[in-house]
Amino acid sequence: MTVSEDESGRPRATRGAAGTSWLRSPHPAVVADREGGVVEFNDAAADLFPGMGVGTWLDGVVPGWLADAHRRLAVPQDPPTATASTRPGGAPLRGSHDGRLLRAHPTESGHGDVAWWLVDDSDLTAAEDALRTEQERTALLAEASTQLLSSLNPDRCLEKAALLAAAHLGDAALVISPPVRNRYPVVTAIGELFERSQVAMDPASVPGLAEALQGFPPVPARWIDPAELPEWAVPEGLGEPPGSVAVTPLPGHGVPAGALILLRRGGQRAFDASEELFARLFAARAGAALSAARLYAEQARVTRALIAELLPPQLHHVRGVDFAGGYRTSQDTERIGGDFYDVHPGTDAGHETLAVLGDVCGKGLDAAVLTGRIRSTLQALLPLADDHQNVLSLLNGALLNSRHTRFATLVLASVRRADGRVRLRLTSAGHPRPLILRTTGHVEEADTGGTLVGALPEVPCRSATVHLAPGETCLLYTDGITEARGGPLGSSMFGEGRLRASLADCAGLPAEAVVERVQMIAGNWVGHGPHDDMAVVAITAPHTPRPSAGSGPAPDRNTA
Repeated sequence: MTVSEDESGRPRATRGAAGTSWLRSPHPAVVADREGGVVEFNDAAADLFPGMGVGTWLDGVVPGWLADAHRRLAVPQDPPTATASTRPGGAPLRGSHDGRLLRAHPTESGHGDVAWWLVDDSDLTAAEDALRTEQERTALLAEASTQLLSSLNPDRCLEKAALLAAAHLGDAALVISPPVRNRYPVVTAIGELFERSQVAMDPASVPGLAEALQGFPPVPARWIDPAELPEWAVPEGLGEPPGSVAVTPLPGHGVPAGALILLRRGGQRAFDASEELFARLFAARAGAALSAARLYAEQARVTRALIAELLPPQLHHVRGVDFAGGYRTSQDTERIGGDFYDVHPGTDAGHETLAVLGDVCGKGLDAAVLTGRIRSTLQALLPLADDHQNVLSLLNGALLNSRHTRFATLVLASVRRADGRVRLRLTSAGHPRPLILRTTGHVEEADTGGTLVGALPEVPCRSATVHLAPGETCLLYTDGITEARGGPLGSSMFGEGRLRASLADCAGLPAEAVVERVQMIAGNWVGHGPHDDMAVVAITAPHTPRPSAGSGPAPDRNTA
């Protein structure tokens, strides 16, 4: 072995010309004898361990973990204690030195010495840690999206966003919604607990909050002084004053969905740039989910209001006459369709009550929209209800001038009780003729007819006058009843004959019972098969007079 000096004057040793190649390795390499004395090393080892020199002891120049490993490997012991991590050819040993993470590989030199090759794994470990963190964050974002979108209830979505943020982004989280009547809804979460509140506050009292609520990019967390937070922004359950605060907007669909405030306790490290970026990614998912939930809730509210106007009214006793109605849409999942009915009481006892039952071509929402238009038009034409022909002509003109291309059939019934009997004027416009049920069980058809409305320039029609004795009923129905297919074979039409037979069994029954029986028999016939909308109205002369719900001012058509 020869000893020489490098450019800086430090001693360096080599074992002949064959050993010179490893000296140029970019990785530190050190050869030590069994006693732990340094025999050889290269320039990279000298740079890593400035005190390195030939003849120095490893204990004095390398980290303790490396010197201990060399001692266990090089010094024979009985029994031997060398492990796989320190045995030549075994798994490498890991340790740190001067802020670096090193991987040490032991190799026998062939002279009884042990050579240690050192690899700096700092960058690799940092990259692996960063990759692992990003994978965890990606999984969290995916899970957050699933949980946030699992409910379209805005309140549940707010609670879930606050709980997820508190569990994964900080020690506590506050989700602040846009103001409602100058008060801000706030959901505060710590751990698995959350609290809802309404706060009357100035957003400017929290640095960055006013900008976040307007959708502006967040200010860096290091610019926010936790000491400036107002009392409402520091949850009691935090336990100690916050040491770091991050505020980020919750972007929605076109408008901000709110803001997210993250808090860390004073003993925790501050939010770094990567955590602030991750908080913005989480906020984007939460804001989109909140915006979707609020949009759905608003659409549901509007839908409920519109459906309430389109639903058939609840019918009852009006001016000495019993009315009952039943309705079943073509789809069990729908509440409105193309069939409709209304009862409009007269302004006083001397005026007739107008009952209307109709059927619009088609089914579903489009048909329901036209039924609403027809019902509104008929409501406006009530002052002309004494003249059925005039009412139908005006309605026909209104439909021909609309953008709709659908037509409708309907039947008008003007009803008045006098001298213990009920008098009806019936007019059919392309609709199935009303059926009259006598007390004997005999069923007859009203002699009325006409053309449908909304299709031709003129609507010729013929009216019929019918009198009902106490206990007798006039049944108005749509063709969804008679054309319903089902039965034992599943394809037979219910037909008018079965309807007449079913109605005959209802002799003497009140109006509600007649409607229930007809609906039950037609429903059993259809079963679970497809069918059209089905509507039915029963007008019955009661056996004994009773107080009339129509003795006062005319109620709204949806409550008649």
